[in-house]
Amino acid sequence: MSQFCVYSNADAASRRAIPCWLNVQSDLIDIAESRVVVPLILPERAGPLLAGLMPTLDVAGKAMVMDTVQTTNVPMPMLGKKVADLSADRLAIMGALDFLTHGI
Repeated sequence: MSQFCVYSNADAASRRAIPCWLNVQSDLIDIAESRVVVPLILPERAGPLLAGLMPTLDVAGKAMVMDTVQTTNVPMPMLGKKVADLSADRLAIMGALDFLTHGI
């Protein structure tokens, strides 16, 4: 599981609301059986977007919103197939996490 990669949501109960997870956990921390993730949701489910906190990202040709305020950890089995690598969006992703944790 690589940092900044997007994985499909393998949990059927929550997949409609959260189609994908963005793994934000450092690759250096690989001992836990869970990962720190940010839900990626469809823009129509996002409501008003807070600039800087909820960037819209291109995930395999589809616009998805980073629901940063819902950052959580999930067990590894909830991470399905890898669908995208968003390493190129690192600045926007880290900016959203900085805004969440530091208000900047």
